[in-house]
Amino acid sequence: MNRIEGKRVLITGTSSGIGKACAVAFAQRRASLVLTARRGERLIELAERLRREHEVEVATHVLDVRDRQAVLAFARSLEADGLVPDVLVNNAGLAAGLTKLHEGSFEDWDRMIDTNLKGLLNVSRAVLPSMVARNSGHVVNLGSIAGHLVYPNGNVYNATKFAVRALNEAMNLDLVGTRIRVSSIDPGAVETEFSLVRFAGDEARAAKVYQGYQPLRPEDIAEAVLFVVNAPEHVNVQQMVVMPTAQRSSYVLHREG
Repeated sequence: MNRIEGKRVLITGTSSGIGKACAVAFAQRRASLVLTARRGERLIELAERLRREHEVEVATHVLDVRDRQAVLAFARSLEADGLVPDVLVNNAGLAAGLTKLHEGSFEDWDRMIDTNLKGLLNVSRAVLPSMVARNSGHVVNLGSIAGHLVYPNGNVYNATKFAVRALNEAMNLDLVGTRIRVSSIDPGAVETEFSLVRFAGDEARAAKVYQGYQPLRPEDIAEAVLFVVNAPEHVNVQQMVVMPTAQRSSYVLHREG
């Protein structure tokens, strides 16, 4: 059963990777879309493709989730234009650097904290009041297995994803008594631009992360997002951990050869 058709879905960070795959997956289910990202050209290209291939309504907005005032203004514009979302997918996030804490870059720390943590807070704080007023909605937070187990040199990235896990639990508690659901999708290794960003564009180093096994694809995580959103309204999948078959934890991953 398709319970998604006709719903309006707001997705952050849709210019690539999991966010882009989610946009395609929701369009295939006949949802109306509000897509945001920092890279406007990619947004426009994706929106045109989805309108052409799936004949769905797609609104786009260039948005940096770190910019609180811009996020609040964006949320006000959604209300003014009648585009308040039924579903919010907090996807925007990144990893920057892989170093010991005492050798870490303050700039990298700020990028991760401001995007992964404060960005999620900014968007959620801006959008949730409208959902509460309507007593309906669904928030999906993209977490990570990095929020379950710390790995060497992950320190601040791990901390941001542990915070996302805590906020996912806190949102569920704060929204008890409402019909609003909150879910976290926590992936293991997914082959996206994630490692390329983490290693500052070093393609060779990024490629090694995914060698010797079949990693998850962005489409796999989009399917998980669809699953929790499409569940009956009385079903709230609060957390889902998804890993490639070759991986069983942050530390246990089988590589051929």
